[in-house]
Amino acid sequence: MTKIFTHDDLIRYVYEETQPEENRQIKLALNEDMELLEQYHELLWLKKQMDGGMMNPSEKTINTILEYSKAVNLHPVKED
Repeated sequence: MTKIFTHDDLIRYVYEETQPEENRQIKLALNEDMELLEQYHELLWLKKQMDGGMMNPSEKTINTILEYSKAVNLHPVKED
């Protein structure tokens, strides 16, 4: 009997959150179901895009955060 995999199952697979038996079943399903394979490739692409964007904040964003931190000064350092 072939298991039907959901979008959530594929997301878990992409993020390596599935168990070994689930991995085996998903791999078999990907070999048999072209639509599932297409969704899998799309999720891999989206993950790559999100991972890349999170690693490279713009210089403007960094400066804005630093300036805000200086202006708020919530935790002043005591000087001896």
